[in-house]
Amino acid sequence: MMSKALVAELIGTFWLVFGGIGSAVLVAALPNGSVDILAVSLAFGLTVVTMAYAIGHVSGCHLNPAVSIGLAVAGRFRPSHVLPYAAAQVAGAVLAAGVLYLIASGRPGFSLAASEKPPSECAP
Repeated sequence: MMSKALVAELIGTFWLVFGGIGSAVLVAALPNGSVDILAVSLAFGLTVVTMAYAIGHVSGCHLNPAVSIGLAVAGRFRPSHVLPYAAAQVAGAVLAAGVLYLIASGRPGFSLAASEKPPSECAP
């Protein structure tokens, strides 16, 4: 049962990072360089809701080590499960970041160094 919960947390955190951060990455690439806060907020909200319905009954849908730690401190989650949950969540986030990097690096002119410049300097 614990392995199902860990896989669920990995998938859920992957989806949260991929959908939420991915929307911010794509919106930031718009010609004017602005970030549409409403679009990014909706993306984060929708990813959490979809995962709550999809994996909530399997793992509790923590999606974040801080949530797992908070629940353990409050006595609503076994402290012995915090480390495995956190490891699965971090793994899901790292996998999603890697996939987003691969997607974004396919864009002409993309570089990590360019992301540190102000938006006016990033325009092609």
